[in-house]
Amino acid sequence: MSAQNFIRRMTAPQITARKGGDPIVCLTAYDAPTAAIVDEFCDLILVGDSLGMVVHGLPSTVGVTLDMMILHGQAVMRAAQKALVVVDLPFGSYEDSVETAFRNASRVMMETGCQAVKIESGSYAAETVSYLVERGIPVMSHVGLRPQSMHVMGGFRARGRKKTVADEIIANAIAAAEAGSFAVVVEGVSEEIADKVTAAIDVPTIGIGASAQCDGQILVTPDMLGQFDRVPKFVKKYGNQREATRQAVANYAEEVKARSFPGSDNLYHFKKSVT
Repeated sequence: MSAQNFIRRMTAPQITARKGGDPIVCLTAYDAPTAAIVDEFCDLILVGDSLGMVVHGLPSTVGVTLDMMILHGQAVMRAAQKALVVVDLPFGSYEDSVETAFRNASRVMMETGCQAVKIESGSYAAETVSYLVERGIPVMSHVGLRPQSMHVMGGFRARGRKKTVADEIIANAIAAAEAGSFAVVVEGVSEEIADKVTAAIDVPTIGIGASAQCDGQILVTPDMLGQFDRVPKFVKKYGNQREATRQAVANYAEEVKARSFPGSDNLYHFKKSVT
């Protein structure tokens, strides 16, 4: 790539500098074609462990492996040129010790080329965040509804509707920010609590089922495209990809059965000989 065509990628410090400024646009991506599309519009692309559910059909994110995250992270990095790319550290890859967290996070960054990692963090993870950041790994934290903890929480339930839980969420966000997180995802909490978290920390909040007053927003891309009939309450469908795909497949099947596909335009023919 020539210097003239070089595109400077968004950095973690630039995301942090957007605190209280222009809203940060974020979406997930798990493959190169999707990454190429969302990269045009997004400041940050998350290769989320949600891929376990929306791509691999798992019942939760708990079964996602480090190898899966790396494979999808590599695909996204081949296509994304502008946005900051963040890759989730999956369940069991960072909780054991700070050394384990660094080993796995550094592997993700080296093998994918991503610019940051994300962990689901409470106050317990502050030491891990600090350890990673001090060693050159930008970290985005995640508080509120934490899918990797769904077995402890009793499922995918909104949090922050009780004062005791609200205080815990705010404390977790403050601990994550003070430990060096460049941004904090706030998921599935009441609007009031999300607003308090946003006011309480000096780094951007990225809302998902939280508040329009967060510093940015993120959605799971297949959800917002309408790939599934059922989606969480906080998702707004901006398309109906499921029905569009279904109709396209139905049209294809009908033409195959009628032997109208492939047509002449879809076939190769001998070239006319030149005399």
